[in-house]
Amino acid sequence: MGESTFENSTAGKIIKREAKVFKEFREFIMHGSVVDLAIGVIIGAALGKVVTSLVNDIIMPPIGLVLGRVNFTDLYINLSSTSYASLADAQAAGAPTINIGVFITTIIQFIIIALVIFFIVKAINKLKRPAPVVEPDTRECPHCHTTISNKADRCPNCTSEIQPLA
Repeated sequence: MGESTFENSTAGKIIKREAKVFKEFREFIMHGSVVDLAIGVIIGAALGKVVTSLVNDIIMPPIGLVLGRVNFTDLYINLSSTSYASLADAQAAGAPTINIGVFITTIIQFIIIALVIFFIVKAINKLKRPAPVVEPDTRECPHCHTTISNKADRCPNCTSEIQPLA
């Protein structure tokens, strides 16, 4: 008689089940790896924007200048028979194009992001302490090759006498 009528009703059971699901979801979200992943995604998105700006605004203009005042975003192959002054004009007209400059810029962005991630992982791995070397407490019998304790003075398999290590 301890439970009320509402708790035994269908609505009460649904609310209990939803509360349990919410509790499980909260535990899942607060689990360390999920939070780490969320932080990584947010930092990755921010890094992507920084790298995009770096490539588009700082790296590509000097490269274009050296290559004869080429604007990489306007490098394209027009697949239609009509001629267009720029990629934007071709796209506005709905002409099919192969956007070589945009592709080259995207590859450079990818390479920079990959290098940054490589250096971050390398730095993190340097900060990690190496695992302590644990001496095994077993060894192999030199006569029958059975695994035995380091403290053993006789092999339990072949009964050969052995010098104890510990």
